[in-house]
Amino acid sequence: MATYYTIVTIVGSLRKESFSLKVANALAKLAPASLKLDVTTLHDISFFNQDLEEAPPADWLAFREKLQKSNGVLFVTPEYNRSIPGVLKNAIDVGSRPYGKSSFLGKPTGIVSNSPGALGGVSAAKHLQNILPGISGPILGQPEIYLNGIGDAFNEKGELVKEAVQKVLQQYIDAFAAFIEKQNR
Repeated sequence: MATYYTIVTIVGSLRKESFSLKVANALAKLAPASLKLDVTTLHDISFFNQDLEEAPPADWLAFREKLQKSNGVLFVTPEYNRSIPGVLKNAIDVGSRPYGKSSFLGKPTGIVSNSPGALGGVSAAKHLQNILPGISGPILGQPEIYLNGIGDAFNEKGELVKEAVQKVLQQYIDAFAAFIEKQNR
């Protein structure tokens, strides 16, 4: 029986044709057999409100449980206004609560940012690098990945067609797989 690590792959965009969703799906296809990427969108996570922590909504509990059962987390995010999208910050707030009991805690983490523009979402990735320490596990430091000019990387079916992007994604997911294996020993 093959052993694999389950990775909650959080898509930081709600847009139906989001580049982040396409990148996450491409990474899932490129992942070695040792990883199973559970591509997770954030459509169903209600807004965090500390007043609800006594009796958390079912969607919060389901998201937290998914994180807790995983072997790692991979964030795939666009950049909105030089930061992460609000929906992603909300998911982080939901998953990191209640205080001191973050569902991300101890989970090896990766960050992939993307943009159709020239900077590749670097500000969003850097904000995640500022937010996650203290509520997550170790963050893969190298290689860093900021996918710029991603707009023409996929065909109308959402399939990755840009060879240069495929090469970068393959290098990243292989390095992430090695990182996950090392952290889960």
